[in-house]
Amino acid sequence: MSVKRTEARSLMALVMVGVVLLASGSLVWGMGSRVPAVGTTAEDFQLTDLDGKLQSLSQYRGKVVLVNFWATWCKPCTTEMPAMQTTYDKLRDKGFVVLAINELEDEAKVREHIKQYNHTFPVLLDRGNRVANQFGVFGLPVSVFIDEKGVVREYIKGGLLTEQVILDTVARIQKPEPMKAASLK
Repeated sequence: MSVKRTEARSLMALVMVGVVLLASGSLVWGMGSRVPAVGTTAEDFQLTDLDGKLQSLSQYRGKVVLVNFWATWCKPCTTEMPAMQTTYDKLRDKGFVVLAINELEDEAKVREHIKQYNHTFPVLLDRGNRVANQFGVFGLPVSVFIDEKGVVREYIKGGLLTEQVILDTVARIQKPEPMKAASLK
């Protein structure tokens, strides 16, 4: 058999393995799964924070949670972080928390960035990209607002969060649903 034919078969076998891994969801670097639908319960997760503590989404039940997927190299991500910090400072005593989930970056780089900008909200490390995939993240930033019961209320892909956007979204989520009167016909 010629060298070119052997190389072609090896390449074809490698491509087939890649297709099988992508189809099975076993490839860590694969694209995100289906985006969680607004109105559905957010799937729980556990990640380690910068203090080495295991944090889970479910531990924040009873609070409005902003889950923000970001990276230090992502300019829009770092641009919106001061608004997240300001809003976190204003609302954390009123049932609001920010979980900033860093995707695939070196812990030292993440730690340096957080220290440089004095961010105090919890920063979680998604080293295997598992949670980003779970939330259908493909491209950054992505922000997911989850209500007190764990239900996804807003999914924002690529939109730049401002302090006003966060305040308005949290207010909308915390506002009780008006009772609907039954119609008599």
